[in-house]
Amino acid sequence: MKSSRAIRIITSLSVGVVLIASLAWVGLGQVSGQISRIDVFGALKNRPQKTSTALNYLVVGSDSREGLTKAQLKLLRVGSTASAAGGRSDTMLLVHISKSRDSAYVVSIPRDTLVTIPAHKSMDGKFDIPPTQGKMNAAFAFGGAPLLIQTIEAKTNLKIDHYIEVSFAGFTGIVDALGGIQVCSKVAINDPKSHLVMSAGSHILDGIEALKYVRTRDFDGRGDIGRMERQQQFISAVVRKASSSGILLNPLKLTNFFNATISTVKMDTSVNKDDLLTLAKQMRNLSAGNLRTLTVPLSNPNASYPGVGSVVIWDPTLATDLWTRIRNDEALIETIKPTAKATTKPVMVDKFKTKTGAENPCAAAK
Repeated sequence: MKSSRAIRIITSLSVGVVLIASLAWVGLGQVSGQISRIDVFGALKNRPQKTSTALNYLVVGSDSREGLTKAQLKLLRVGSTASAAGGRSDTMLLVHISKSRDSAYVVSIPRDTLVTIPAHKSMDGKFDIPPTQGKMNAAFAFGGAPLLIQTIEAKTNLKIDHYIEVSFAGFTGIVDALGGIQVCSKVAINDPKSHLVMSAGSHILDGIEALKYVRTRDFDGRGDIGRMERQQQFISAVVRKASSSGILLNPLKLTNFFNATISTVKMDTSVNKDDLLTLAKQMRNLSAGNLRTLTVPLSNPNASYPGVGSVVIWDPTLATDLWTRIRNDEALIETIKPTAKATTKPVMVDKFKTKTGAENPCAAAK
């Protein structure tokens, strides 16, 4: 039963990383050839040094409309493919898999994070743009995945090993291939910008409605912070559905799943089928309690910066500590043991406010 447990945990890493697990357990040669490949690391220089064999995946949800049907565009009400030319990074997740492959962290990175965007070419390629202050997702808009990776690595001093990009079409395809995803909300949602209207309680959302759900950010005044919490809950909901439906354990269902989703997912050119198979085999000892989701610690989620506008500021102490721990593949939760004479039990300190991938708000609501 170890292999089924490995699949459940790997797939909970993100909507993008669910594909990594699946790739490792199906016809890898055929599937690997169908994935769109992009060179995101070839031109990068002066990158951070690796301090362990742990793996860091950057999973990006792009707002590209490419691949959506006219009917889906109408339901989503986000404009045409041309209106979003170039794409923006709606969602950014840093997925860290420990060197022992028995624990993993999924860190949400706010798209409005204030960063220094490294020197780069203008979008038309005619001018050299010097380093400038901007929002994290602006790096993706200005220079795609390579500039985004360069920006994140400079901000965190953490080396990114692999890159996965999921478009709107890819996301909706994944959700629909899973037969919809259950979400729970304590309050009613009516967001005129994402066009999501949903009563409080439990709902099973199809691909388009799920995309509205993970993008909604303006109905409660919490902006990206509330949205990232919902996205983290959605990650856990994906693995529960994938596991309970048996899709990742059934070759026929898995083939259908790939046929519906794989053409809309992009991965870096350095990932090959042997890497995926090795990763899956190594992660058989990963347990549900050792998968944790969290958001980068913030000092000001509603700051303002001249010429940039509303931005998110990371906590300089906690964020630095977080990235140092991840870079060194250290535990995020500390155990403070009592002295030899003390009668109290060890105390668990979780200063990064992580959540386990097994937490289910829908079960708690029943």
